[in-house]
Amino acid sequence: MQGALYGEEGFYRRGERPTAHFRTSVHASTRFAGALARLLTEIDASLGHPPRVDLVDVGAGCGRLPLQIMAAVTPGLAARIVPTAVEVAPRPDELPAGVAWRAEPPAEITGMVVANEWLDNVPLDVVELTPRGPRVMLVDPATGAERPGQRPADDDREWLDRWWPLREPGDRAEVGLPRCLAWGSVVGRMRRGVAVAVDYAHSRGSRPATGTLTGYRDGHVVPPVPDGSCDITAHVALDACAAHGVKAGADATLLTTQRSALRALGVTGAKPPIELAHQDPQAYVAALCAAGEEAELIDPLGLGGFGWLAQAVGTALPESLTGAHPAEA
Repeated sequence: MQGALYGEEGFYRRGERPTAHFRTSVHASTRFAGALARLLTEIDASLGHPPRVDLVDVGAGCGRLPLQIMAAVTPGLAARIVPTAVEVAPRPDELPAGVAWRAEPPAEITGMVVANEWLDNVPLDVVELTPRGPRVMLVDPATGAERPGQRPADDDREWLDRWWPLREPGDRAEVGLPRCLAWGSVVGRMRRGVAVAVDYAHSRGSRPATGTLTGYRDGHVVPPVPDGSCDITAHVALDACAAHGVKAGADATLLTTQRSALRALGVTGAKPPIELAHQDPQAYVAALCAAGEEAELIDPLGLGGFGWLAQAVGTALPESLTGAHPAEA
């Protein structure tokens, strides 16, 4: 998975952009960025309006999200924002010079980190419970053919025992320890502010018995053959990541769904009153389009079903998020 995504000829190393292969909230509507702009405005106030506000987008793709967020905040806040896109792919030619492009997050962050559909692409191993015990599944990168290999490393087994115990032969787990460590590294760079991860997710009480490893290419689900031809992804154990965030210094944590978080931030999908169609038809059509975009963002069977993990360091979680319903364990 590491080689297929990030190796010399890997899917992302050669400059593939998410928008060409799957639809994210960033591509669905600028109202996603608008909600994050409201969140950043609250964070800025809680930090006392510092002279520099970091806005870090981890797994930035084409770098569009920081620009959209800055366009949605007040000019005074926008002037204090230092935007950084974190991505291993080459920098897009069209990205403004004011957005820093880095392979790693800044060493110190005061402000907000957004990791939208990043953790699902952090490489991991798949383990299957066999009659001889748990075994790491080995994959032929040319064909995708699988066979059981060695026993998992001790730290991986400890993670499995706590977060994804295997019960019956044939059960599979995706060892999320690399995602936990990656997220903990991000939280550990926060001096003050809030880090938000948004991703396909599941919790300890509802892990899928056969796993979630999937391939995407050109908008279609394909077999996850690790030959560099497709995006390879797996859902994220955000509850485990949250525990590592606390270990890295998080003072407050919220696990919820995108539907609940965005509704708390004012994204409702409500249709405009029909009277507006008679008073101002053009405004009615615009409002109806906006409602459709919001509805897509909070659809519980689509983007609204994504998990949200918000962790605060050196400050409280934004008050608006207190209206979001915590996710079930």
